[in-house]
Amino acid sequence: MILTLFLQSAQPNSLLGFLPILLIFGIFYFLLFLPMQRQKKQTAQMLAELQNGDNVVTSGGIVGTIVALDNETLVLRVKPDNLKLQFARSSVTSKVAPTPSGDGKK
Repeated sequence: MILTLFLQSAQPNSLLGFLPILLIFGIFYFLLFLPMQRQKKQTAQMLAELQNGDNVVTSGGIVGTIVALDNETLVLRVKPDNLKLQFARSSVTSKVAPTPSGDGKK
């Protein structure tokens, strides 16, 4: 009898004990996981929309112009020697504005 009274009175306190933990998980979801999911969707959309002639930056910091696309790879032309390098499509981190095509030499 005493044990059942103790268990009945302990249940509301245990639920209140889990409330801060649930609140912390909710805060983590909205501050960390939701923005990461949005960024991942934006990156996937950017990778799907790549076209020939786009200037991109790879994860290694190489800036180049796309000259050929495949499902999983792409070929970049890298200045100043117009060197062509093949990369995995997933290594592209962002698109950049095209550089001016004028001759910058003096």
